[in-house]
Amino acid sequence: MKNKFLSFALVCLLSLSMASCYTVSYAVGSGAQTGETITEKNHFLVAGLAPIKTADPTKMAGDAKNYQVTITHTVVDGLINLLTSGLYTPTTTIVKK
Repeated sequence: MKNKFLSFALVCLLSLSMASCYTVSYAVGSGAQTGETITEKNHFLVAGLAPIKTADPTKMAGDAKNYQVTITHTVVDGLINLLTSGLYTPTTTIVKK
């Protein structure tokens, strides 16, 4: 019985650790030109269904005509999501000018 429980726990841990993080990336204009990076957090509740605060990439880029936007779950975001059981789900928006 102990061996089956240990095997089950190992399979569960392995499957959770293999869950992929999503990343959305797109370029505006010709993409990043200067290498300047601006980062902001997005805050969501209930597995991302209820937004509290989301970053605006256009405002983050300022007057830049060419930039790249990446929205992703970082390792820290995933850890916070795991610790709160999906109740609070942060993501990170990165704008590269």
